[in-house]
Amino acid sequence: MRAPLCLLLLVAHAVDMLPLNRRKKQVGTGLGGNCTGCVICSEENGCSTCQQRLFLFIRREGIRQYGKCVHDCPPGYFGVRGQEVNRCKKCGATCESCFSQDFCIQCKRRFYLYKGKCLPTCPPGTAAQQSTRECQEECELGPWGSWSPCTHNGKTCGSAWGLETRVREAGRAGREEAATCQVLSESRQCPIRRPCPGESNPNQKKSGRDRRPRKDRKLDGRGEGRPRPAPA
Repeated sequence: MRAPLCLLLLVAHAVDMLPLNRRKKQVGTGLGGNCTGCVICSEENGCSTCQQRLFLFIRREGIRQYGKCVHDCPPGYFGVRGQEVNRCKKCGATCESCFSQDFCIQCKRRFYLYKGKCLPTCPPGTAAQQSTRECQEECELGPWGSWSPCTHNGKTCGSAWGLETRVREAGRAGREEAATCQVLSESRQCPIRRPCPGESNPNQKKSGRDRRPRKDRKLDGRGEGRPRPAPA
């Protein structure tokens, strides 16, 4: 008697568990997507509470919404951690991706990024960069620096024509950073007339030869330099 009774109880328990197993399977593959990482998950709305460190991303379709637990929020959303639930919140209407509600990192079309904001036009003092869709601050030219030493083949001595260069920096207007927009430079020719160490100046040698008296110097037509005759 006991064996048929136990068998009957097992069959009844299996029949009772069948709807529960079906419900669990529907929760995992229903419209709300799978329940991976969920603490509370329903067939109709998907996840409503996530495990620690995961973000709850709610996708809306019409009047219905479905929750999903994700490690990183999708593009157009940013993560906000809370005491009970970590949520993915949507960026601003003009923002393609963002760090927070007030700081955008990429704008949608027809908008330009400037200091975390998406603007329809760049503010005064900035120029729109079409390739990056950003507002870049314009450059203002600084004063020219001093001319560099005159050099020829890396040497500042000798007797030749060399080059000297000066630089003019263009810093970003209104920026405290040390970064610059560009560096302008110009060069010009310059004479080098200085002997190198261990070399004599050829100009000095030549001038010394010119100062020595020449015995074969011709006399002018007035007869200057001829010896006077002795008195009678």
